[in-house]
Amino acid sequence: MANLILILGDQLTTDISALDNADRKHDTVVMAEVHDEASYTNHHKKKLVLLFSAMRHFARALQADGWQVHYHRYDPDNDARNLEAVVAGQLARTGADRVITTECGEWRLHEQISQWHERLGVAVEIRPDRRFIASKQEFADWAEGRKQLRMEFFYREMRKKTGLLMTAEGGPEGGHWNFDADNRRKWTGKPSAPAPFRVEPDTVTREVIDLVDEHFGDHFGTTADFHFAVTHEEAEQALQYFIDFALPCFGDFQDAMSDDEDWLFHSILSPYINCGLLDPLAVCEAAAQAWYAGRAPINAVEGFIRQILGWREFVRGIYWLHMPDYASENRLGNTRALPWFYWTGDTKMRCMHKAIDATRRNAYAHHIQRLMVTGNFALLAGVKPEEICDWYLAVYADAYDWVELPNVLGMVMHADGGYLGSKPYAASGKYINRMSDHCKHCHYNVNKSTDEDACPFNALYWHFIDRHREDFASNPRMGMMYRNWERQKPAQRSALLQRAERLLGNIEKL
Repeated sequence: MANLILILGDQLTTDISALDNADRKHDTVVMAEVHDEASYTNHHKKKLVLLFSAMRHFARALQADGWQVHYHRYDPDNDARNLEAVVAGQLARTGADRVITTECGEWRLHEQISQWHERLGVAVEIRPDRRFIASKQEFADWAEGRKQLRMEFFYREMRKKTGLLMTAEGGPEGGHWNFDADNRRKWTGKPSAPAPFRVEPDTVTREVIDLVDEHFGDHFGTTADFHFAVTHEEAEQALQYFIDFALPCFGDFQDAMSDDEDWLFHSILSPYINCGLLDPLAVCEAAAQAWYAGRAPINAVEGFIRQILGWREFVRGIYWLHMPDYASENRLGNTRALPWFYWTGDTKMRCMHKAIDATRRNAYAHHIQRLMVTGNFALLAGVKPEEICDWYLAVYADAYDWVELPNVLGMVMHADGGYLGSKPYAASGKYINRMSDHCKHCHYNVNKSTDEDACPFNALYWHFIDRHREDFASNPRMGMMYRNWERQKPAQRSALLQRAERLLGNIEKL
């Protein structure tokens, strides 16, 4: 019995469950670059280059290892514009009577593949994705009966399950589960930030760059200076580079932002983890070994592992527990369209310009830029959740629906009513000034709130607090903010709200 084995663009590992017990002589691996997957959102050009090039390199590696591979290259004139059409064509060519694949990371595509057994008239076997430490069912069992889910408690369970940074007695290494309080230093230029890991494009990648420039020229971003890893070997080198040169300082400066540095001490490994070039557990183990070997401090290693073992696993669990209804959540009733400067970077707000410009050039921005700059502004301005979610999905090389949607809709926009996060991550310009040097280069004055040159974040913050009193006044983590609001004189409160209304009425000119 011959099978078609479908491997998606974010499943680029020979450890994927779809390949279990496969017959290399008779089964056919199918991989495809198709119009519908490349174009259903405005994917960053570098994201497309990364995935198409990594897919082509992976297909070559499979063929060299004896697998029968059908690789469908992108062609705008090809009638097979989606995965179903490609699979249907290969079923007709090979006579295979079963399709095997590993569960995908997006509800939209999952629903399509789940109907193939009827539409294509063959058996379709969808296998679990064991690249995650917690299965969907394991997360659902943990979440059952809890009114609110907190990542910290789930993270501790994952630490116990894996043994990462755990003592022989069953406690956390260093005596604490979480060292986040040590990870909030502002970076002032010392120690020097390492250059990002670079791989010069080979012939395959250069061909893909030309293809993307020709056929996706209207997509966001640029292909210029593409230097991502595109093979397992290169991604492993990127991991080692991070551990050697950036991990020791990652913890201290993981929340810092700089006017002059795009990357600072971040790993930039999430694009490789999320597409399969790196195994997440192996990455965590490598970081843990750096601490045991005395090569990195505990606050750096724990903070890094928490991002993968904690947040990555947590948001994936929430996504599959509550989709598809989760995608339509908008508990704060936001109605504002996403400002156009999210696509251009043309704004006088220095922090926004720098974050968006870095995103345009790199298909990357670190978690504080996403949460406390571009995300914070969207939250304060009341942007529609579906529009800001689509922007995040499009512009980042590591963005897939399962990880992007809960992070943005739940954590950034608080649109799920506090199910993912216990309070909204709203902040004035003071936070950005505390964690960066953007404000000293800005057109606006972070120390002003109501003047025409005042930082827009300041008035918008209090406007957000005021208009959502019913939502948050009883939240114990927000009580101080409302007490501070009430202490201000009525004239000051009025001036702040009027300034915010003017800003919102002229939002495209900020």
